[in-house]
Amino acid sequence: MVGEGDKARTPRKRIQNDGAPMKNGRHADSSHLHDNGVNGSTNGGDAAVDNCAFAPYKATNGSGRVRSRRRKWIENRRKKKSLPLILGICLGCFFIVFSFVMWRIYSKLSASQIASSSINSINDRENERILSKIPNTNSPLTEEQEQEILQAARDELNQFPISIGADDNGANSDWETIQHPGTEALKYFTGDSHPMKKRATASELARLLSGKKVIRGGNGNNDNKNGDGSDSSVEGGHMRVPKFWDPAPYRMIADERERRSAVPPSGDLPRDGVRRYLGNFGSRLVTPAEAKSIGSRIPNSKNDGELLETIFVAVASYRDWQCSSTVESAFSRASHPERIRVAVVDQIRLGKDKPCSVPPDECDKFPATCKHRSQIDYFTVESELSVGPVFARHLGHRLYRGEYFAIQSDAHVSFVLGWDDEIIEQWHTAKNEMAILSTYLSGTKDHIDLETGERTSKSRPIMCESDFEGQGGFKHLRHGQQPEGVPYIHDMPTLNPFWAAGFSFGRGHFVVNIPYDQHLPWIFQGEEISIGLRGFSYGYDYYSPEKAACYHYYGRKDIPMFWENNDIYRGSGVYGMNRLNEIIHMVSPSINGETKDWIRTDELKYGIGKVRDLQRFFDTFGINVEKQKVEKHLCRFVGRPMQKEFIPFLRTNEMGLDYDKITYRFVDKQANNK
Repeated sequence: MVGEGDKARTPRKRIQNDGAPMKNGRHADSSHLHDNGVNGSTNGGDAAVDNCAFAPYKATNGSGRVRSRRRKWIENRRKKKSLPLILGICLGCFFIVFSFVMWRIYSKLSASQIASSSINSINDRENERILSKIPNTNSPLTEEQEQEILQAARDELNQFPISIGADDNGANSDWETIQHPGTEALKYFTGDSHPMKKRATASELARLLSGKKVIRGGNGNNDNKNGDGSDSSVEGGHMRVPKFWDPAPYRMIADERERRSAVPPSGDLPRDGVRRYLGNFGSRLVTPAEAKSIGSRIPNSKNDGELLETIFVAVASYRDWQCSSTVESAFSRASHPERIRVAVVDQIRLGKDKPCSVPPDECDKFPATCKHRSQIDYFTVESELSVGPVFARHLGHRLYRGEYFAIQSDAHVSFVLGWDDEIIEQWHTAKNEMAILSTYLSGTKDHIDLETGERTSKSRPIMCESDFEGQGGFKHLRHGQQPEGVPYIHDMPTLNPFWAAGFSFGRGHFVVNIPYDQHLPWIFQGEEISIGLRGFSYGYDYYSPEKAACYHYYGRKDIPMFWENNDIYRGSGVYGMNRLNEIIHMVSPSINGETKDWIRTDELKYGIGKVRDLQRFFDTFGINVEKQKVEKHLCRFVGRPMQKEFIPFLRTNEMGLDYDKITYRFVDKQANNK
């Protein structure tokens, strides 16, 4: 008879799906068991053990002691066999983790791996497929190969509108943490070397920047009350802000250029892909193909087959009750409001000021704003954190998302009827990809019918008047009140030397290449010459439009101004102005003498390009930086004379004026008749 112990051992047999035992990997039946020479009727259990490939000997019939020894031997063998298995699994896991870590490290060091890993958009697979077709050599990418990559990503690059999105608990990868400009100035507040009306102590400034929930962003009606309203806080002097627009396809091309180049990139070169693609931070002029690859277009619902160039409108508002009306007029008076995207940096006193956004119960007053709510972003900042218009407009430039054109305006303007078609048409008549239409705005009075939006005057200012003002470290070049009149030139905008902050219209790549400097706290006068000279050095040209797109509300009373934060940030203006003048090369050693203390962070990112030398600008328009004087009566040259002198040197590929060929130098011929 078979013992109970023998029955217990029989399940050791391996069973196939059909239930038949296996012997050495083959099916076993009762005949196989008897073929072993052992009586299957009495030794079924032993026969089963004997059929195991690892049994060293056969059991003697009826020998319990031998069977016991065999069981112990089998158990020991199992333990010895399981130990290598466990070790193998552990080593395998370690190898996998180690390989992943090394791959991540290598990907950061290898330009080709960076190019591959940067393809994190909705067209990843398509971009990888296109890149794989390009020969993996050290030969530079051809323009055709680059355009093939961009063509594969056309759906991503042509999206409109794209919102900045909500920063849910700091988890949005399209946002980043930066230092608030007040934090950078903190070390200067604690010193005694600089006179101030009232010095903010370190503890006072730290309290202000101590983590209040003051900044919100998102899409749709993104504001404190009506958006999805995810908070981003200012903590420890840092704040969460949207990253600059930087799509993966441009990064891929820039990385591949670097990988294939015989000259390695500079170690201090910022990694912004689209700016490396667009002339590599001003080290060369943007090519026509590069420039034309920037900017989304959408179908015209009124004309099948026509594509509309999209427009980004950046509005910086400081506790401005007219901001909502400005946004409403931009949409309600546009010929094609579907192509407009507005981004408002709304600096308000929370709980006291009415935000720029429109709540649903006021849609009867602002119907166009409510209809196009998905095309508006509101970036709301507590007014106490305002350090002047430069930082507010810097935040506005961060909200750009690849639109074809970009406008900058104040929060208290009224747009004219059909302004979008009109300003685009004027830009095209310049036949200059690098043209920026910019001017001071005329007032609403006597220029526009505020009820209908119709223009009632043909006059407009022209940018031609500038001079040095201020004392010591605050001395800078400032544009004064500009002459206004009916333009004589009608077939194109009028060339002028200077850029104006009140209104600026041009291609989207201007905002990409010349963003407002993040590190200029408490700057008001001087921002225009800073942007203007930086743009000139990159190859941009400035024009006054024949017809204004909007008009400005002047003479307002009892309007809050950022100057109310004077006692908190006053001292930072010295260091901001030092940085501004140093970067644009407008410091006179003979007058200012000593070396200035200024913040050098991101000097290349917000610095001067190499397409044009700034000294050429100073010489051309009669500006003596050494003596800090200017030639008077420049306005007598700007207009027809300048147009006649300079337009012949517009490049045939429409990529700006070639100042290497312009030899003109303005000199005031009436210097003795002041």
